[in-house]
Amino acid sequence: MPLVVPGITVDNMLDDKTQEWMMKLAGKTLSDGPSSETTFCKRDLPQETRVIEPGAMVTKDFKPERLNVHLKEDGTVSHVTHG
Repeated sequence: MPLVVPGITVDNMLDDKTQEWMMKLAGKTLSDGPSSETTFCKRDLPQETRVIEPGAMVTKDFKPERLNVHLKEDGTVSHVTHG
């Protein structure tokens, strides 16, 4: 039986994860090289990650653990979501 803690739900945990990834990625570009102040290495993203470029078509399937990284026109991360 899973541990149940009052006030802590799966949604709260996902919100915390989303905020954590937002702090790591906001305003950075994704690269194949090492992470720096302005870039984040793609290899350091979770296995279940979808990078969404402006105008890209995406499926509507919902996967709670999947990190969606939304990019701006200039290639920087605008925001992240889970689902």
